[in-house]
Amino acid sequence: MSAPNSNAPSPQKFLQYAFGYAPPLILEAAVRHGLFDHLAAGPQSADELAVKAGISPRGARILLNALVGLEVLTKDAGGRYAHTPDSAEFLVSSKPGYVGGFLKHTSGQLIPKWLKLTDIVKTGKPAMAVNQEGEGSAFFTEFVEDLFPMNYQAASALGDALKLSDAKGPVRVLDLAAGSGVWGIALAQKSPQVRVTAVDWPNVLATTRKVAAKHGVADRFQFVAGDLDSADLGTGYQVATLGHILHSEGVERSKSLLAKTFRSLAPGGTIAIAEWLVNDERTQPTPGLIFAVNMLVNTDAGDTFSFNEIREWLRQAGFKDARLLDVPGFSPLVLATKS
Repeated sequence: MSAPNSNAPSPQKFLQYAFGYAPPLILEAAVRHGLFDHLAAGPQSADELAVKAGISPRGARILLNALVGLEVLTKDAGGRYAHTPDSAEFLVSSKPGYVGGFLKHTSGQLIPKWLKLTDIVKTGKPAMAVNQEGEGSAFFTEFVEDLFPMNYQAASALGDALKLSDAKGPVRVLDLAAGSGVWGIALAQKSPQVRVTAVDWPNVLATTRKVAAKHGVADRFQFVAGDLDSADLGTGYQVATLGHILHSEGVERSKSLLAKTFRSLAPGGTIAIAEWLVNDERTQPTPGLIFAVNMLVNTDAGDTFSFNEIREWLRQAGFKDARLLDVPGFSPLVLATKS
């Protein structure tokens, strides 16, 4: 008998993709029922976890086995479930890197809009324009705090790269579309010399204030409420951060924002941009390409961009020395200097 042709066309990939919605919903259910928190006490059986979580034994067993299949949990010979190093670090709510809060938004905020994708592709119009204050303010107010741990390590690495701990004099930071305040907070934690101006919509800034207070740096924050197009940003900053904002703005608004940021920086100041970068051909990496579809679903003109595209916009705005900074996260940060 001849060996099967491993290069023969196969529908397997498409059948796997047909259940692509399942992993995030499985994770969300486990987070909402506190399974990862209960397992922080040590390995336990499905029946033990069912009692602690107040769920059915059948539901616990099937969900836990699926989490093992997803390599989020382990299962020993005695049928006891336990954390992997990743789940112990990022899915236990008491840990600083906890991302379970974001996962809780899958069924309520993310998937309902994606279900309209077929029509959105036809019309080019989003399910809801979260880049506009009317709709976007409520959307972001609900979950920006849950995004904090997803960006904190990158923001902290930026502070180290800028050598803020060595600052001998005041360092003014402009945190644009501040959200949870993660970029300004992480930089402020590097040195008492850092002062942060956080800019965002009024409702979102209420969360920024709360999170800054939680991390003990609120006394070094000031807040500017308004849309990025119209808000008075001031001048003389040494650092400006744009944490995942260009992708929702689209090309023209991004160019305008970079030019406005240039005018706000002091000579020699640094702009730091966090984005889901893609290659010039828009063929890789896959997460960035999928996130572009997310922008189609959620914004008027949003997209994901390559480093070379952003570098050209920075050059047009007057910046020089555009460069990449490797940090924990999906993509490196884009840095440039005001000439």
